[in-house]
Amino acid sequence: MPQIKVWKTRPAYFQMLEVLTKKGDLTDDELFAQLKEEFEDLGFKDFNDLLLRLEISGKIRTSSMSRGKRRIELIQPH
Repeated sequence: MPQIKVWKTRPAYFQMLEVLTKKGDLTDDELFAQLKEEFEDLGFKDFNDLLLRLEISGKIRTSSMSRGKRRIELIQPH
């Protein structure tokens, strides 16, 4: 019998913000690995879309570290 998938009660972007709150600044690879533990079917393209949405809305800031690496930081509300 095939395994039935259950929808998550919390969206992936909320989990991303929660991980950044608990762990602080992370590289994109570290953050992706953290989210993959909870959301097995999350692809890197979807992850980048989440990053873009959160950056546009002013929740996070991404900066380039080295070739292919990005630093993701949470912007604290003042």
